[in-house]
Amino acid sequence: MISRILNLILISCLVIGCGKNKKQTENLKIEMDISENEPKSLLDNVRLAINPKFEDWVLFENGTYIIFDDTNKVKNTEVKAIELMKEFGPVNAGGPAGDFNVISLNQTKGWVVSGHGYGMYTYVHPDELNTSSPDDITIGLFGRSKRDKDGNDPKIIHINKNN
Repeated sequence: MISRILNLILISCLVIGCGKNKKQTENLKIEMDISENEPKSLLDNVRLAINPKFEDWVLFENGTYIIFDDTNKVKNTEVKAIELMKEFGPVNAGGPAGDFNVISLNQTKGWVVSGHGYGMYTYVHPDELNTSSPDDITIGLFGRSKRDKDGNDPKIIHINKNN
């Protein structure tokens, strides 16, 4: 009998919030909503764009990143990333670097633009574009221009390594 009463009290506390009044609950909800809507940094957005199974990647200043899926062959990730960026990053008229695909993201706002260069992607945030409903060509051309900047002046801002 006592265990039933204790269970009833426990369930009641869980249902009504163990003494939290409505105002406290609303304040908690407001705090949660604010934190969910905070702007994310470039690094945060790229982390959310990359499939977590890929642990080794390098992020460049303008949002281009390179994923290394077979790190056993890469001894120095930084050197290899710069080498790949210099080779596949710059966009030359009429060359394969001009081709691109746009991928919409589910875990964060924005898109990634892929193209010439295996494992190379460029993150584009909606706030970077001058329109509220851009098409794939607008997104792709903008992403390609960001990749071109990274390719011509590669500056690494983050290296993510599986330890």
